[in-house]
Amino acid sequence: MRKKYVNLDNISTNKTFKDMMRWQRERKSKVKDLSVNIEQCKNKMVKELQENRNNTTYTWIGHSTFLIQLNGLNILTDPVWAQRMGFQKRLTPPGIPLEDMPEIDVVLISHGHYDHLDFPTIKQIKGNPQFFVPIGLKSLFLKKGYHRVIELNWWETVKHEGLTFHFVPAQHWTRRSATDMNTSHWGGWVIQNQVETFYFVGDTGYFPGFKEIGDRFHIDTVFMPIGAYEPEWFMAASHISPEDSVKAFLELKAKLFVPMHYGAYRLADDTGPEALERLYREWEKRQLPKEQLRVLLIGETVTNGGC
Repeated sequence: MRKKYVNLDNISTNKTFKDMMRWQRERKSKVKDLSVNIEQCKNKMVKELQENRNNTTYTWIGHSTFLIQLNGLNILTDPVWAQRMGFQKRLTPPGIPLEDMPEIDVVLISHGHYDHLDFPTIKQIKGNPQFFVPIGLKSLFLKKGYHRVIELNWWETVKHEGLTFHFVPAQHWTRRSATDMNTSHWGGWVIQNQVETFYFVGDTGYFPGFKEIGDRFHIDTVFMPIGAYEPEWFMAASHISPEDSVKAFLELKAKLFVPMHYGAYRLADDTGPEALERLYREWEKRQLPKEQLRVLLIGETVTNGGC
């Protein structure tokens, strides 16, 4: 029998068929404006990214996909360029076409949900990347023909080409078929060199683990999810709200908040602009420094400038 993975304190994210039906009834009564989407960056640094092997940069491709250039390596988080997610069409194009991306050295996977692990995308990635995946996922990659795969459990660490990668807890779940519910883990990735520490949270509800992660690491930049939270009675255990994402940021004691996981796919009832509005409102309510919040346009690169 395959091992099943669980959240801290055995927090359950399971929902019943009755819960699903209630959500669908509620969704029909909501009127959402899906015509307003997150803007694309007008000054994309495609050529610079292709040639860069010296400067530290990060670029938001969309949803939970970032290109991080660090220590001369090109790192992709949860690479998904899919034009559809289930029955839903992608709301905004990826920030950089996949064919224009540089060769990739490292791919980080947070968990196995299709909006975070898309093998048609992975098949088209340039280069011969090293994959770091949650424990339980390596066998799937091997079946797909990918052999440069290292799987980690929570709090495990691996060093690669001058960087250190830590797999840290999240509160979520995963499933790719009718028979593999929670048979692989889920989590986030802390990426360190001698100068900076980045934390890619992955997909999560708010949970006490943020405090421990903040105590263990001195985090400079956190890539934090803010979308797919509505209705909150259904989503809260597995998807963090904008307000709770700010609370988590403060517990992490990080220096910079970069929001993600909003605006690309309609996975829940909230929209990208709604998530951003709530994030800004909470930031102002707590009177946090404006310079600690870096909201990116799709395809925007942070280096010494931006859009």
